[in-house]
Amino acid sequence: MVWGVSFIMTKELFVTEEHITVFIILTFRLLLASAVTIPVLLLTRKLEPIRRGDLGWFLLLALCEPFIYCICETSGVQLVSGSMASIVVATIPLFVPFGMAAIYRERIQPLTLVGIVLSLAGLGVMTFGGGEGNVDANPAGLAWLFGAVATAVVFTAVLVKLVGRYKPFTITAWQNLFGFLYFLPVMLVVDGDKLPLLSYSPKMWLLILVLGVFCSTLAYVFYNIGVERLGATAACIFTNAIPVFSLIAALLIGQESLTWSKPAGIVIVLTGVVLAQVRQTSRTS
Repeated sequence: MVWGVSFIMTKELFVTEEHITVFIILTFRLLLASAVTIPVLLLTRKLEPIRRGDLGWFLLLALCEPFIYCICETSGVQLVSGSMASIVVATIPLFVPFGMAAIYRERIQPLTLVGIVLSLAGLGVMTFGGGEGNVDANPAGLAWLFGAVATAVVFTAVLVKLVGRYKPFTITAWQNLFGFLYFLPVMLVVDGDKLPLLSYSPKMWLLILVLGVFCSTLAYVFYNIGVERLGATAACIFTNAIPVFSLIAALLIGQESLTWSKPAGIVIVLTGVVLAQVRQTSRTS
């Protein structure tokens, strides 16, 4: 749900802030995320130190997400609609099972694939069923978004190595801090001249704060817990529900119009998610 709404908030930043850029959004987003979460974890003594030999994995994790993934995703959102971006990102579950099978020899359950295919069919209905699906099919935007999908597969493979060894909040806190350190020098070099041109309005700061605390922190914590308890393939299936929440948010604020294909697609997507997840749970219980 949180990730679904994030597309709409990012799009709103580009609309309301003429001079804001991908690197500025992501640097400020991770700065606020780290400024809120790390002090809280230190005060509560919940921040686990990185163990010897794991620093490289954390650096790789943060390189994939948020650094490369967010550059690709936010660049794509800048060129296509928020709901279209969320639909492309929702194809991640189609590729993650094959990545897990190749790296970890994780078995792909037949009904998991059925659920993925059904969810993707629902996404197709949402996108093209109303006849307006090609409006936002900007080739450059779609290329950026599919780059995000490929990066997410690598990220998930690295995350699997860490979820059983560290608490979800610890993984997310270090991931955001290292991500901020990746973004800061790039942002200053590429977009430093645009910083004085921003409005720094309460709306801008509120949108970035919500993106940082909820989308870059809490959503990743929830996802890490899901990967730990359900496995990477089963957890990834839930990302197919992202466009559902993107669409609902876009409808509420007037960014999208309602057609028959959208509620029909929502039903199909959620049916696929439930089918794959219920069967997966029954097999492991």
